[in-house]
Amino acid sequence: MNVLLLKEPRESDSGPDPYIKELARHGLSATLIPVLSFKFVSLTALSDRVFQPEKHGGLIFTSPRAVEAVKMCIENSALREEWNMVKEKWNAKSVYVVGKATASLVESLGLNPQGEHTGTADVLSRLIVEREDPKILPLLFPCGTLKREVLPTTLRENGLPLEAVTVYQTVDHPDLEINITHYFSKQGIPASIAFFSPSGVKFCLELLKRLVGPQLDQIKFAAIGPTTADALEAEGLRVSCLAEKPTSQHLAKSVVQALNTGPSDW
Repeated sequence: MNVLLLKEPRESDSGPDPYIKELARHGLSATLIPVLSFKFVSLTALSDRVFQPEKHGGLIFTSPRAVEAVKMCIENSALREEWNMVKEKWNAKSVYVVGKATASLVESLGLNPQGEHTGTADVLSRLIVEREDPKILPLLFPCGTLKREVLPTTLRENGLPLEAVTVYQTVDHPDLEINITHYFSKQGIPASIAFFSPSGVKFCLELLKRLVGPQLDQIKFAAIGPTTADALEAEGLRVSCLAEKPTSQHLAKSVVQALNTGPSDW
């Protein structure tokens, strides 16, 4: 059976995407189509803040792209030689992350991530509230234009200072429609389609409805997490597969369970 993954490729080029690999272990043929494209902005403003950890109480990363923005600041800065010293100042504070993929990228910068097990910004925000004192300096939060407001709102309601810096804009991938249309013309309708972000739902759903038509109900829709599941359900779609955690193993498990379950069980 075929599974369509609407997600970005893995951050490194070493080996196959872990989601494709994990689904293959269960006898499923997965195809990955990139959904999003990113434009980085305000990197000068971000760089100024990254190299002044003494002005902040810690760091928060909720997406791999935000980490990539910081990496670009480090590599392009005249202060690059100072990063080894600067990163230790950040490590003396808390560096919060959501998910293993973001945590791995943060570690590649020499920083020590905390909270990767939280899985969502909602759960991470509660962890931060439990651990931090309202008297701390503002937490630096590099983010995208489509960030959800749950984390900033939760911190604000609990008196924790936050400095959000928008460092990237999210748009649909320029080849998205061509790639999806080509997939359906060659592969037909997949048994399952997995979404990895609310943005993916926003940019893909209308095209999928046109291509699939009344057979849309035959597809098992999968979501990497509750936020993405909410976006699918808001469009009137039933989520058959919800990953317990945002990992390839958990997503594959939920997809396999859904595909092995007959309609009468739902």
